[in-house]
Amino acid sequence: MGIQAVVIIPTYNEADNIVKMIPAVLAQGSGIHVLVVDDNSPDGTGRIVARIMRTNKRVHLVTNPKKAGIGPAYIRGFREAFALKPEFIVQIDADFSHDPAMIPELIKAAKGCDLVIGSRYCDGISVIRWPLMRLVMSYGAGYYIRFVLGIHVEDPTGGFKCFRRETLERMDLDAVMSAGYSFQIEMNYAFEKNGFRVREVPIVFTERTVGKSKMSRNIFVEAVVRVLRLRLFDHRRYFPRTKR
Repeated sequence: MGIQAVVIIPTYNEADNIVKMIPAVLAQGSGIHVLVVDDNSPDGTGRIVARIMRTNKRVHLVTNPKKAGIGPAYIRGFREAFALKPEFIVQIDADFSHDPAMIPELIKAAKGCDLVIGSRYCDGISVIRWPLMRLVMSYGAGYYIRFVLGIHVEDPTGGFKCFRRETLERMDLDAVMSAGYSFQIEMNYAFEKNGFRVREVPIVFTERTVGKSKMSRNIFVEAVVRVLRLRLFDHRRYFPRTKR
């Protein structure tokens, strides 16, 4: 039996979360594998994953020599996942802000499209334990992104996603410019603007209770500036060999 999905989990100092997250993801189906991309976490996250790997062939680890950012982590994870030939590739955060139990729902929805986004906003607002200002900034950013880029995704900054592997494999990953959380925006933009089937399914997003959020002012500013830059470039560069 082939691999149904590879679930990529980028980590930096997530030792307390990853030991619980890996079994929670694997419990979603026997055809699901986990690929952790660790940015050489000082807290030993990578060592924990390596220990789990020794007894579970469905767990894989890639270690970057230094902290590179979420964009490069996912890009490297995609390339490693391609070699495993899954039907789908899933993105999920390590901190349980995304519920692993929703992975089968994303996979089910992806059977009819190329990219599925677990959305906090497509069915009202479904966010738990966020300060009001952060919610306003996130919701407002969605309007800004849709206006500037001309896309329709209700939650363009969300990071819980499922890609059809055959479609993602056609993408020129070297064309992706974003290192921080604007990576999520850029991937949505690349898929929607190139005419691929994009769908959102509602999820409940829960703010982490363990560990420290990676969000910062610099990451937010990068996202704002990156959106303006994306508007200036030809979206066709992401899929240069796609017939139109």
